[in-house]
Amino acid sequence: MNQDYIQHQQIEKLKNQLLAKMLEKDALERLGRVRISDPQKASQAEMYLLQVYQTGNITEKITDAKLKEVLKTMDEPKKEFKMKRK
Repeated sequence: MNQDYIQHQQIEKLKNQLLAKMLEKDALERLGRVRISDPQKASQAEMYLLQVYQTGNITEKITDAKLKEVLKTMDEPKKEFKMKRK
């Protein structure tokens, strides 16, 4: 095994430990199901949750309902900005 692989495994383990600490059991299970069906969306949700955690904005465990809200906001289409040239 190379060093990058070992480092990646350690990061994944730490990330999973933090998510388990942040999320209620139902929410953690939902995130696991999302990871199976849409890995990119799950990864985005994980990064968002970890960023919010790092800023100290999480004061209690995230419920399944709150995770649904987070996932729903990721489904909303992004607004496009069109610039007109003169």
